[in-house]
Amino acid sequence: MFKKINHVNIVVSNLDETKAFFIQLGFEVGDESDLAGEWISSIVGLPDVKARYVTLSLPNTETNLELIEYASPPSGKDPYMDKANQIGFRHIAFEVDNIDDEVSRLKDKGLKFLSAVHTYPKTGKQLVYLWGPDRILLELAQY
Repeated sequence: MFKKINHVNIVVSNLDETKAFFIQLGFEVGDESDLAGEWISSIVGLPDVKARYVTLSLPNTETNLELIEYASPPSGKDPYMDKANQIGFRHIAFEVDNIDDEVSRLKDKGLKFLSAVHTYPKTGKQLVYLWGPDRILLELAQY
């Protein structure tokens, strides 16, 4: 039986830049390491893997983000990855206490949002989307 979601893995083009982005959102760094060798190549089904990763988490939470940058084999970029209607992984949603305060705080750091904060009429949830590095789509939500 599954117990919980331990982590979500995101392949990025620049590990240092993406790590810094998530740190400014409030994440803390956990494990960091280089990955290479037959064991990792076998696990991911790719030849000659050389990569770096970092695990990030929000304080007092159990689910981690695991960011990985591949040096070998090189990563490809889906030109439509940032579109909300593409099949597959689409976005990460973060629950916040005060969405207006968070939007203001992040705008002060230079982050750009796709729209103003909207309210979902059915539930009253307030939400807004923004892009992170590599156009990773993120949602802020206040319930």
